[in-house]
Amino acid sequence: MIAVSVFLVVAMYGMDSLLSANLLHQKSADMRSIMDNLSFIMEDMSRNLRTGSNYHCSFGPDTPQASGGTALSSPSGGNCWGIAFEPSGGDPATLADQWFYNVSLDNKLWKTTRLESLSDYVQLTPEEVSINSVSGFTVLGAEPSTTGDTQEPLVTIRLVGTITFKNVVTPFSLQTSVSQRLIDI
Repeated sequence: MIAVSVFLVVAMYGMDSLLSANLLHQKSADMRSIMDNLSFIMEDMSRNLRTGSNYHCSFGPDTPQASGGTALSSPSGGNCWGIAFEPSGGDPATLADQWFYNVSLDNKLWKTTRLESLSDYVQLTPEEVSINSVSGFTVLGAEPSTTGDTQEPLVTIRLVGTITFKNVVTPFSLQTSVSQRLIDI
């Protein structure tokens, strides 16, 4: 009788340990999936910006549509809420084919591949991710060399926020810098 009781106690603790380990593994796999998604977003933006040209930093009341597609750097290295650019193979003479990434007021990252149509936005970040106001883009050297700018265009992408998954809030911070492949000086 005592042996059976000891066996049941040991078996119960063993099952509890196994179930706890399985739960932790599932939570870490789910979190890893979300982090992989964010890493893919950063890689995709970097690739598209690297092969693009004519960067336009959107800040304040400025909109890329109003700019006429002119290249524009960040003010004094400040943060932009969005960046418009001409994709690889795009026509610099038309604004319609420019791509636009932006951090919106709903704390999400959005993308459109048709700048003239603001209804074609695609949300890049999953619902579990909330991007805060520190996030954004910094654009340096975007103006053409005819304006006296001798710096190659450089874009810094910064994503800072939280991941809320199953009532667990996890902060994250990702940053990368991208230089344009085309030489503009």
